[in-house]
Amino acid sequence: MAHPRYTKEEIAQRGKERYEREIRSKVEDGNKGKILLIDVETGDYEIDDDQLAAAQRALAKHPGAALYGMRNGYPALGKIRGGWGQIGQSSQAG
Repeated sequence: MAHPRYTKEEIAQRGKERYEREIRSKVEDGNKGKILLIDVETGDYEIDDDQLAAAQRALAKHPGAALYGMRNGYPALGKIRGGWGQIGQSSQAG
């Protein structure tokens, strides 16, 4: 479902910017592989192994929030097939 204030591209851009600027240093260590949901307007975030639990907590704080979701330490929230590559890691063997 579309968000009434932002396009999905705007949500992704704002979420990535907030993650790099405000959140990454707080959650990177010890949370690899966990789901991170970021409220792109407030910068509030929830982190959990369970995406639904994180979303419920985030939306309880700010109903109707524009949430950006990611898997901490990975390039995408989920995968269709193939292996995971870590962010910043080359896919080619040396």
